[in-house]
Amino acid sequence: MVKFNRNFDVFPKVVTVGQPTGITIMVLKGAPGFVPGASVTVMNLSRGDEAIVPVKTDGEKLTFSHAFPREGEYYVRIAAGGQVITEIAVFAVDCDLAGKFPFLGDLHMHSNRSDGREDPAVVAANYCLFGYDFTTITDHNRYYPSLEAIAFYRDVLHEFMIYPGEEVHLPGNPVHIINFGGDYSINGLVETSPQIRERGQNPEHRSMTGICPDVLSEDEYREQVTALAKRFEVPAPIDAFSYAACVWIFDHIRAANGLGIFCHPFWISKAFNVSEEYTEFMMATQPFDAFEVLGGENYYEQNGFQTAKYYDDRTKGRRYPIVGSTDSHGSTAANPNAYVARTIVFAEENTRDAIVKAIRNGDSVAVDAISAELRVVGEYRLVKYAWFLLKNYFPIHREVNEEQGRLLKRYAEGDQSAKPELARINGRMRQLRAKYFAFATAPSMPNRKNP
Repeated sequence: MVKFNRNFDVFPKVVTVGQPTGITIMVLKGAPGFVPGASVTVMNLSRGDEAIVPVKTDGEKLTFSHAFPREGEYYVRIAAGGQVITEIAVFAVDCDLAGKFPFLGDLHMHSNRSDGREDPAVVAANYCLFGYDFTTITDHNRYYPSLEAIAFYRDVLHEFMIYPGEEVHLPGNPVHIINFGGDYSINGLVETSPQIRERGQNPEHRSMTGICPDVLSEDEYREQVTALAKRFEVPAPIDAFSYAACVWIFDHIRAANGLGIFCHPFWISKAFNVSEEYTEFMMATQPFDAFEVLGGENYYEQNGFQTAKYYDDRTKGRRYPIVGSTDSHGSTAANPNAYVARTIVFAEENTRDAIVKAIRNGDSVAVDAISAELRVVGEYRLVKYAWFLLKNYFPIHREVNEEQGRLLKRYAEGDQSAKPELARINGRMRQLRAKYFAFATAPSMPNRKNP
């Protein structure tokens, strides 16, 4: 197994299958240089096929060009005088993944506006500091905290994206549902919700765009859901109103251009959050856009059973997108569950529309971080790619991102001097992608502020 080698830097790390690509390997300060006559052998990890390629070296830098014939991980073995100097890993992706970049993020977390510990802006900064590319605030019954976090950083140049969100709880429905990225609040559609009680009906507090549907009375909401329930044959012991409420919520999330996530059915609150019969019916009918296969607890019954359910469903021919989220109620290490799961999304850019589109297309994996040894859940080819990235790209990604996170945290704590420093380093994450992904081009990655 080739481990991440901090004595050498290889770029690009990700290439497109079949396209001749120039690879550069640099000796980092303090490491021994390349000797004249060094040779390079490229080996496909899956098949063991080897190819000897011509190289150029000046002692500090070694370059070669190679067309990697099939998707997967490759070991680049550098030798001289019959001795192996080092082995470095490179990954080749097929054309459907070329042009898509791995963005690390979280789609479900809480602030002190519901039952979390920190202010929404601080929560966001803490997860940028941890190495995320994007997140959202999804407080229980409340959409406006996510708008607070977005607005707080709106005049600051940075590459960390905060998207609107909420955890939806409407009358008669015990199922936990995330509205990730939606243009308007689903909680804010019913007048009895805390969203409305605390912020009123002004679209400014329940919409990203200032446009949203009118607020319903609870009776009007129940009439709509009851009428919808008549369209479905719902087996006992599942409550038809509850299931129809799920469909009503997911339909509204899609109408708002968001991603509707079915959350943690195996979370234990006295018993499972929803019955196994209910979960089975949800998986059979799939009214949701994505399943939160990994969530915010570290006992096996939740994430272990949800993962087993996901793979069991795949044996039955069911396919649905998945995500992993912390469901964090505290964004620092003081919370033992602050970093238990995350999502890697393979998207063209870090925007709401691109992230939602990628997940809906199945271009995401969930990362289980309960133990020190990470695990990846998802489609097999994406799992292999994500594992390569977790070993060889994301350690560098986090180091580069940490400065941005520290500055956002300082700004959240009132330090205005962080603002020009953020502007100074803006663009580094884009530069990182341009360096390590052979298909990266500047026009596809413009500078932007948070929406």
